[in-house]
Amino acid sequence: MSAAPAAPQPAAAEPDPRFALLLTPPPPRTGWRVVPSRVGAMCAVELQKLLHDRTEIYTRAVQPALWLLIFGTTFSRIHAIPTGGVPYLDFLAPGIIAQSAMFIAIFYGIMIIWERDSGVLTKLMVTPTPRSALVTGKAFAAGVKAVIQAVVVIVIAALLGVGMSWNPLHLLGVAVVVVLASAFFSCLSMSIAGIVLTRDRLMGIGQAITMPLFFASNALYPVALMPGWLQAISKVNPLSYQVDALRGLLIGTPSHLGLDFGVLAFAAAVGIAAAGSLLGRLAR
Repeated sequence: MSAAPAAPQPAAAEPDPRFALLLTPPPPRTGWRVVPSRVGAMCAVELQKLLHDRTEIYTRAVQPALWLLIFGTTFSRIHAIPTGGVPYLDFLAPGIIAQSAMFIAIFYGIMIIWERDSGVLTKLMVTPTPRSALVTGKAFAAGVKAVIQAVVVIVIAALLGVGMSWNPLHLLGVAVVVVLASAFFSCLSMSIAGIVLTRDRLMGIGQAITMPLFFASNALYPVALMPGWLQAISKVNPLSYQVDALRGLLIGTPSHLGLDFGVLAFAAAVGIAAAGSLLGRLAR
């Protein structure tokens, strides 16, 4: 007696495309695609910190406000520094924006030493994220904080009557300049951290170099008023190129925007490379 034919099996249901991501994990990011995602993640972390604790914004706004209110208004009255027909307060405001951004970034290495001491850096180092992506993320996260600080200084300067351009393209250029310069100074700080390895030493070095960098730039006075040796230092000081670009974008003084952006981008790239090479030494 022949066996009855087997009943046909029902066809397997096709998976709902809406749940495809839950059933099949996305391919991991590799190569150059890692850098944008890590940069975005680090910037998001910094924004979250500022949203939870806004006191840092207020406390860091005190010093630039004092520079503009006391130094700027006083020297505007005595006309001690020739600025080519530009009111001294207008001339000073971009320099104070650059100064406040540098002061935020130059001590960024303290944070990475704290992450080393708390074990966070070790966890980041064992991930597949390239060191260059970690450093770039932290550098541009410092840039985000510096841009927020720059907005505060711009508002203070506007309230004091500084005549500035509100062209959206100019303001976008200001943000790019501040981010690039902050990326360099934060990488400089992280590189120093990779050499000295302790917060106390980094704090001392940071305090020792911030004011020379500030006074050896064109933030307070034109380069033409400097002695020859100081002019030579000013030409290799990235802060001078940042201030020159900010003045050209905000108050319309003659500047060299192409050179300024090029120098700042090159300095940021060199800083990222240097900090990335020293990151492993810091994590030991």
